[in-house]
Amino acid sequence: MSDSTEAKPAKVNPEQSSPKSKRAKKPSTIRIGTRYRSSRISEDYDAIIIGSGIGGLTTAASLSAEGWKVIVLEQHYTAGGFTHAYSREGYEWDVGVHYIGDVGYPTVTKKLFDFISNNNLKWAPMDDAYDRIFLGEESFDLVAGPKAFEKNLVTHFPEEKAAISRYLRMIRNVNKGMRWFSLSKLLSPFWQKIFFPLFKLLTPSYFNQNTYEVLRTITKNEKLIAVLTGQWGDSGVPPKQGSFLIHSLIARHYLNGGFYPIGGASKMAETIIPQIQKAGGEVFTYAQVKQILVEGEKVTGVLMADSHEIKAPLVISSAGVFNTYNKLLPQTVSHQLGYQDKLKTVKPSCANVGLFIGLKKTAEELQLPRTNFWIYLDQEHDKNIATFFKDSSTPLPVVYISFPSAKDPSFEERYPGRATIEIVAPASYEAFAQWKETTWGKRGDSYENLSDEFAERMLDALYKKLPHLKGQIDYYEVSTPLTTEFFCFYDKGEIYGLEHDPQRFKQAWLQPKTKIKGLWLTGQDILSCGVAGAMIAGFLTAVKILGIKKGFKLAKKVFSAN
Repeated sequence: MSDSTEAKPAKVNPEQSSPKSKRAKKPSTIRIGTRYRSSRISEDYDAIIIGSGIGGLTTAASLSAEGWKVIVLEQHYTAGGFTHAYSREGYEWDVGVHYIGDVGYPTVTKKLFDFISNNNLKWAPMDDAYDRIFLGEESFDLVAGPKAFEKNLVTHFPEEKAAISRYLRMIRNVNKGMRWFSLSKLLSPFWQKIFFPLFKLLTPSYFNQNTYEVLRTITKNEKLIAVLTGQWGDSGVPPKQGSFLIHSLIARHYLNGGFYPIGGASKMAETIIPQIQKAGGEVFTYAQVKQILVEGEKVTGVLMADSHEIKAPLVISSAGVFNTYNKLLPQTVSHQLGYQDKLKTVKPSCANVGLFIGLKKTAEELQLPRTNFWIYLDQEHDKNIATFFKDSSTPLPVVYISFPSAKDPSFEERYPGRATIEIVAPASYEAFAQWKETTWGKRGDSYENLSDEFAERMLDALYKKLPHLKGQIDYYEVSTPLTTEFFCFYDKGEIYGLEHDPQRFKQAWLQPKTKIKGLWLTGQDILSCGVAGAMIAGFLTAVKILGIKKGFKLAKKVFSAN
């Protein structure tokens, strides 16, 4: 589950009797990238990339490896998108990289990370029980390794052994089919339709069906289904709404354990940017793009918020399809090419609130686990989320708790005597919409009070599971859907781009190449959410741009490496 990209102004926990004495000496922040100035812009870029999320950075690093001079423009004060981290009051938090799977051995994900970071990104394993699913007072661990995963679940559901074995085969089959789905993104919509019959033969019948409906074909045990779908927050879609495709990708992604970047989430952008700079490119922050420039039927560059024009034959948007076609592209062009109609076939993903906690003891002293907590009211995932969205004063349907300082072996060295916790819960954008036109950091007491109400409810969930932490919190701050909107330009505070329902995966137009010559897309909207999904999408975009011969050569270079 990801959260917003920065928190609101600092708040000290009211548990403390003398909060001022608990504050760190000086706030600080992590800034990755070069600050934009029009005077620093060259005139000979091969491509412009809008947005420095992992998708945009992957495309940039991949093209740079082939000698392209690429400029990445990021409107935030630091690069990385949802992979960035920030530091304040002597603490550091990530905002979206709570754990990564498939990096413990040479998988596609691991090889891509090694390639774009020049082998400089290192990983630390979490506990064998990487996720703990709480259904009321009961808890169920998801344990690393297919055999261990199955064995542990069978101890809870001995009569469901056959169903659990079949489930593991099904998610494996979906992941095999995902290879063909991903490769189809390199085809035009016309050729995708031509090859659709073959694609259906290469993928299981349940590939893009409703998650809950698929699981009901193998078991009628609702509690087991609730446990198996206990990671639904990683895509933001509860089981009766989501596609079995995204469910399988997430479940399989973590099946061999969870990992965390050593040095924190900001190490991703920090290790990737030098690869872009090697070919003469750069990643600029505070670089807000106002419009994509189009002349005739082709792109010519971008217009910046300071009215400076940057020219290049290719513009690659990692800002999401809603931002690209509703905000960045001239509306006359977007309407003429039918993109406004296409946007009606998809919808934004969910929004959330985040709680960023600092504690003045080490993770070891506080006995913080390297296991994520998914805390549910009971097994009724869809019912509870629907009730909550109708009335946000009802109990939180899910609370996700991550312990980053426990996961990162370098944290104690970088922040001696300290620890951090991050908590995420769903929230409707509408609950905060009345403050939409207010200024970040100055939204008023009523906004602060609502934020604090969410914080108290999330803290309550934390204390129920780890009561020894009560009274230990030194500092915390809250983020809301408006925070995400402010820093990521997502109008509804969405954190996963497009909603991952079956309808979304039927849209052939969600691919790297657009109808406009020179305009390309990258990032999570063209494939799937998550760091790995967006990264693979970024690589696919680079391969498509390079063409069959050079693209195949690049892929061989990446995936034939040891």
